[in-house]
Amino acid sequence: MVKVLISDKLSPAAVDIFRARGIDVDLKPGLSPADLRAIIGQYDGLAIRSATKATKELLEAATNLKVVGRAGIGVDNVDVKSATARGVVVMNTPHGNAITTAEHAIAMMFALARQIPEASASTKAGKWEKNRFMGVELTGKTLGLIGCGNIGSIVANRAVGLHMKVLAYDPFLSEKRALDLGVEKVELDALLGRADFITLHTPLTDATRNILSGDALAKTKKGVRIVNCARGGLVDEAALAEAIKSGHVAGAALDVFETEPATESPLFALENVVCTPHLGAATTEAQENVALQVAEQMSDFLLTGAVANAINMPSVSAEDAPRLKPYMELCRLLGAFAGQLTQAREGVIRRVAIEYEGLAAALNQRPLSAAVLAGLMSPMMEGVNMVNAPIAAREHGIDVAETVHDRPSEYQTLVRVTVETDTMSRSVAGTLFAGSRPRLVEVKGIKVEADFAPHMLYVTNQDKPGFIGRFGATLAGAGINIATFHLGRADAGGDAICLVSVDEAVPEEVLDMVRTLPLVMQATALSF
Repeated sequence: MVKVLISDKLSPAAVDIFRARGIDVDLKPGLSPADLRAIIGQYDGLAIRSATKATKELLEAATNLKVVGRAGIGVDNVDVKSATARGVVVMNTPHGNAITTAEHAIAMMFALARQIPEASASTKAGKWEKNRFMGVELTGKTLGLIGCGNIGSIVANRAVGLHMKVLAYDPFLSEKRALDLGVEKVELDALLGRADFITLHTPLTDATRNILSGDALAKTKKGVRIVNCARGGLVDEAALAEAIKSGHVAGAALDVFETEPATESPLFALENVVCTPHLGAATTEAQENVALQVAEQMSDFLLTGAVANAINMPSVSAEDAPRLKPYMELCRLLGAFAGQLTQAREGVIRRVAIEYEGLAAALNQRPLSAAVLAGLMSPMMEGVNMVNAPIAAREHGIDVAETVHDRPSEYQTLVRVTVETDTMSRSVAGTLFAGSRPRLVEVKGIKVEADFAPHMLYVTNQDKPGFIGRFGATLAGAGINIATFHLGRADAGGDAICLVSVDEAVPEEVLDMVRTLPLVMQATALSF
């Protein structure tokens, strides 16, 4: 039975979803890293929030793990690189807490503009310092968004409703999308120089770390106010503190910090600084939403192969998964066929070209190509699968090209894989028979129709009389029973292909006997 571990506090609704889908689930929040490593090998899935750290060491102990589901948007507590290398899908739930996080950013902006936390503390202390707390209006002010994706766009919508002018810096924001949102797309320096308020909504990456550095803060408009409800590390906290002390920055509101839990910070002692303990997603609605989403996504993946909101793998919708499944198996088998035929003496693989015709041309090709690469590289690498195969191909310098043909095809659907090494180029093509059964239809341009079998023998030979008899007699003499026998040739008397399925793996000594037969040029044992 499929097993999932929930290692952080998650809504009971998530447990109910797993169990309703027939998945065995254990809820064990608060485990120490050592205790978690000791049991993680039992599980196919790991559902977490922000407390659990899916480190390289944990993933190495997770010998059966197939998916990590993060109930929330940030995955900085997951070693995505190690997960990918081990073929583990990493999912998040980017939409479940988007509204909640955006609303918190707006709330922080209001609190900062009107000094609400300090005014509340002063009033509760029995003071009535009405003249001390002079705020500013948001109406008519310019808001600069650093990041205008899912959450940033919601903040933009709310800010436009507040009659603010909104600038957005986001390399992935199109002009049309900016127009639809009612924002002005600008470069970062322009945003820094014009914004009265700056709010951040971008993930923490090497490119965004300290995006508001000391130098960047120096470029801002005097009196600017900074809001960060995205990720700690986007703002240089020490530099921000100095900018506030100098009066250049009027104030800041932070929900996230470089080190969390944040028990000390140069910002804590400053007036005009609002701090909350990472509450961006802390609403009843958000916690319920992300719990439901992660449980549904993980269940779909573990039971049907559907992939939603994955960080390290192409998405496959629950509707597409059953339809894509036979195609992915065909692609895996074609890749494995080509990979097993590629001999070390032929040089390293330099390029893989994948062509789609007929019905295959109308499908989502990214998971299909990942399946080809997984099959192709499996003879060369252990533990390769659809998750890590594209990364492995890139690391090995393999150029991967996809071509979709909009043309009449001899078959209802066709996938062709061409592998190029330093010394040769070889192609194999296949189709689906009866809509779901993978079948080989072409090798090196030679027509040869054969079903894939667990054990097969591939032979290239000269098309001359006598070969078939000697070949069959050799296998019979070795006690190898032939299940199916398929032949193909380019031209009469030219190169020919013999592809047979056998009842058991062909021993190396039998292969050597076949290779010494007259007319034989190559003999390779295949397993699928």
